[in-house]
Amino acid sequence: MPEYLLELYVARADAPAVDQGAARVRRAAEEYSREGTPIRYLRSIFVPEDETCFLLFDAVDAASVQEALVRAGLPYERITDAVTASGAGR
Repeated sequence: MPEYLLELYVARADAPAVDQGAARVRRAAEEYSREGTPIRYLRSIFVPEDETCFLLFDAVDAASVQEALVRAGLPYERITDAVTASGAGR
């Protein structure tokens, strides 16, 4: 399944919002998936210095990720295709 990366901005002082937002979008993705649209929240990465948070998803398309974000009430800047490497052998 394709991967998608979501970018959003979180104030450095609001780090707890990262965990809260991730929990909301995880629940929304699980609900949406139970309804028949395969989507899975994988992980988040918060970069406090840049006030940027990245969320990674497996999903059938970017529209599915967008719908999960709407359901979770998360504002975002963009959704892009992503390719991750396992890092094996390092």
